[in-house]
Amino acid sequence: MSPPAVPVVHSLREQIREHILEGIVNGRWQPGERIVERRIASELLVSQTPVREALRELESLRLIESSPNKGVRVRELTAADLKESYPVRAGLEQVAAELAAEALAEDASALDREVEPLYEADRRGDREAQVRHTVAFHREIVLASGNSVLLHTWESLGIEVWTTLSIRWLSPRPTAHADDHAELVAAFRRRDPRIGELLRTHVLGCAPQI
Repeated sequence: MSPPAVPVVHSLREQIREHILEGIVNGRWQPGERIVERRIASELLVSQTPVREALRELESLRLIESSPNKGVRVRELTAADLKESYPVRAGLEQVAAELAAEALAEDASALDREVEPLYEADRRGDREAQVRHTVAFHREIVLASGNSVLLHTWESLGIEVWTTLSIRWLSPRPTAHADDHAELVAAFRRRDPRIGELLRTHVLGCAPQI
């Protein structure tokens, strides 16, 4: 039997990290459940060293925790845990929106490409597609800022994972997202001077309610 498919990314460690992330997001490993390093290495036909490195990265994102006696386990995340990254993300995206304002006023087609399928995802109640296009929309704004440090910091927050877990674990029913994002596109196009604050408010409004 061939090993499970692993997303194509830049390094073996990143491939393994994405494989484990997918398992956490899709429910293969539930909160509190142990992740066995040796088993993952066997499944993916790799040594335990890159698996260990990938697990360390996930621990830095606070998605897993390790202890000498219990090994590595998926963290029992609460709404408060999931909410913590949103003020940081909101501040970063406020800066990104202000830096990207002129570029996106001239050409917001990259944002349109995410809003259109987001309407379809809302219609179907497809949460995975909602997360994918929502995160891609916000990534396009950060990319348009032209600031590589800002992009790196934003990516390091694990936005897609935290967004997915927030929706999967804390939203009992699908919620529509497209209209809010279409309004942001309109604000960029009309050169709204409040665009940074609008995006900040939008991100904070997406945080889990506790």
